Amino acid sequence: MGDPACDLAIAWTLLSGPSRAAFRTKLGVDEATWARGRGWVLWKALITLDNPDPVRAAEARHMLNAVLTEYAESPAGQGRPVG
Repeated sequence: MGDPACDLAIAWTLLSGPSRAAFRTKLGVDEATWARGRGWVLWKALITLDNPDPVRAAEARHMLNAVLTEYAESPAGQGRPVG
């Protein structure tokens, strides 16, 4: 895609909690790149949320929840509630 942040999608699709934090730390990406990574996952989740395959739709909801929860807990989200 040209933006290295799209490669960060794995952080919200396959990792959670401490493993996601360790992944981010090991990569050493800056806040802007990490935020763009969340944006890529948000895009992917939103376009697959209405998938007729219940497994894909559940994966999209999981990604959406992971991204929104992390954002709400981040300095940028300033503890804003999700939902």
